[in-house]
Formats: sequence, C-alpha cells, structure tokens
Amino acid sequence: MPPSTLLGKAIYYTQGEWSKLTKYILSPHLTPDNNMIENAIRPFVLGRKNWLFSGSPRGAHSSAALYSIIETAKANAYEPFKYLSYIFSKIPFCKNKKDFKNLLPQYLDKTEYNSFSFQ
Repeated sequence: MPPSTLLGKAIYYTQGEWSKLTKYILSPHLTPDNNMIENAIRPFVLGRKNWLFSGSPRGAHSSAALYSIIETAKANAYEPFKYLSYIFSKIPFCKNKKDFKNLLPQYLDKTEYNSFSFQ
C-alpha cells in the first residue's frame, strides 16, 4: 500500500503505535475504549439540565467529587447508599490523610464494611 494513500497513512501510524496497542493483549485490565466509564456517567449526563446551576463553582466542584465517589463505589461493587452511610459514620473519626484515603472504595476494609449496619 503506498504511504501517500489514506490507508497507507493509517497503516504507517498503526506501526508507530504498535507497542501501545499490544498492551491491551498483555493486560486484561486494559481496554481500548472507555465505554464502561461512559456508561457509568450517562445518568449524570442525561440529568445535566437539572444540575446546570450548582450555585457556585465551589458547589459544582463538590457535586463532581460526590458523583465521582458514588461511581467509584459502584465500580467496586458497593451499594451507594450503604457506602455513603458507612463513610459518613467514619469521617468524624479520621485524623489524617491516610484515614480518609482508607475510606475510598478501592482501599476500603471489606470485612469492616460488610459488618456495618445502618439505620
């Protein structure tokens, strides 16, 4: 294929990116797209008119942080209401950054979380 054609340019480009492309084959955790994240944020995107006015930039930042935490909890197989109840019961006892970090869904002590019951 001549390199001056569109297909030739595509092939040349692919050869230059080959080492990056093959990473997907070597690691089952990597995907060549972001469909999982796109699907996770779809409910928020569909409701964006409802959240168009957060009151202030600080309010918008807070909303984004909360949505991010909820979607990360879902991605780690936690039920959002129980997860939020759990962390809100633990936050008053956090003394440093490590304590707060340990409440993030990906670092959560599953044994303690599973024994948590909320009213």
